[in-house]
Amino acid sequence: MKIGVISDTHVLQPIPWLEYIVKAHFNDVDAIFHTGDFVGLEAFNLFDGKKVYAVSGNMDTEEVKKALPTRLVVDVAGKRFGLIHGLGGPQTVERQLLEEFLGAGIDCLVFGHTHCPFNGIVDDVLCFNPGSPTDRRYAPFNSVGLLHVDDTIKGEIRIVDERRWHGSPVRT
Repeated sequence: MKIGVISDTHVLQPIPWLEYIVKAHFNDVDAIFHTGDFVGLEAFNLFDGKKVYAVSGNMDTEEVKKALPTRLVVDVAGKRFGLIHGLGGPQTVERQLLEEFLGAGIDCLVFGHTHCPFNGIVDDVLCFNPGSPTDRRYAPFNSVGLLHVDDTIKGEIRIVDERRWHGSPVRT
């Protein structure tokens, strides 16, 4: 199974740059995880009918915060995923967020907030942050992610390459 992972899109409605990213990187995924900071619910229209698991983030509108939980545990393909937006800066955020899921038996923590991609093991749990496709704060590039799930979970960070798109990407 392949899961597309995106966070911190920061748009009120779908825009061509994000539509391009979703089509280019998520066209063959089985599901999508979005870890908050949609900003507006209209951004859900980006995902073209795919199964989406999502949480709200600190920058989301009240409408989004009412529609989505702040954390979520999802069982997919025999693995357990903890989804949460995040808090604080990019240093040591993984351990803080793992505490939110103590006792939940998660195999993978999926988060956002810092805009800085991360794909590593912390306390025997795969911690995965796809970065942000629209804002490079704390990161050298814009990115999204993929989780490949079979007997194990493998994370993949994909750099969003603006040179392949002929429009104007959003810069924040």
